[in-house]
Amino acid sequence: MFENKILQGDCIELFEKIPDNTVDCVFADPPFNLKKKYNSHKDKLEESEYLDWCKEWIYQCVRVLKDDGFIFLHNIPKWLIYYASFLNEIAIFRHWISWEAMTAPMGKTLQPAHYGILFYSKTNDRSKFRELRSPHKRDRKGVLIKDYGGKKSILHPFGPLCSDVWTDIHRIRHIKYRDEHPCQLPIHLLERIILMSTEEGDLILDPFMGTGTTAVAAKRLGRRFLGFEKDIQYSEIAQKKIESELFLSKLGNWWVSFYLGEIVTLRQCDWDYLKEYFSIPNNIRDIDKIRIKLIKNKIDSNTTEEINLLSLIK
Repeated sequence: MFENKILQGDCIELFEKIPDNTVDCVFADPPFNLKKKYNSHKDKLEESEYLDWCKEWIYQCVRVLKDDGFIFLHNIPKWLIYYASFLNEIAIFRHWISWEAMTAPMGKTLQPAHYGILFYSKTNDRSKFRELRSPHKRDRKGVLIKDYGGKKSILHPFGPLCSDVWTDIHRIRHIKYRDEHPCQLPIHLLERIILMSTEEGDLILDPFMGTGTTAVAAKRLGRRFLGFEKDIQYSEIAQKKIESELFLSKLGNWWVSFYLGEIVTLRQCDWDYLKEYFSIPNNIRDIDKIRIKLIKNKIDSNTTEEINLLSLIK
């Protein structure tokens, strides 16, 4: 009923419209209560009031989640330790993901250098979890940066399994890539979370949709989405971005995450099907540009799903 929609309004009120056990995955990036000015409101509550509000929407997130679903909460460590105490009563802890993201110096304290993403499951059912791989770190000449102690010959051709520390995805800094929103996340961060926790056609809920990053990532990866957004201007920006998004983040028949024309995340379970691609020289691996070119040439976006991209780049 609500799939592929952004509902404009307060998330607590909108949750009342969603039945129990209907969502496959929840990603929430709430206001951090750091006095930031959003378009129509200021993020400033007393600490007890903020935490009571957070407990309420976190409970709702778990309520609407299916038994085999996962929940991801993004915030600064200060608040995540409270979130974890709420979630430990109603869900099962899986990981604290540390996303490296340097911030400005804050005086007499350790330099903040990461955001946290709490990863919980509703039950012990982890059947939808998929191991991921990210590329090996290399210098500009393509040489591996790390010294693997003489074991380079046995390394995985693409890259290591993703750990719970993500240093290869960075904040959006350049103004030309940003929407008019103070806390925009990179799309490939959401794509990594979606690839890890859902399958094609699953429904992903974001109760703080902002300008639509979660929805765009879901659409690129063949998933359905549902978003709540309090601010009407942000929801309008999100809707326009979703409607104009034609790119399907696929290599052949398999969903992957691209950034700057290179694959930055793939699922381990898909490797046997994708490894042919990595035998192709780097200079013709620009699948992203090939697909965009096809779309610009007015090939219907549904038709592009059927195109064998591997044959196009050989």
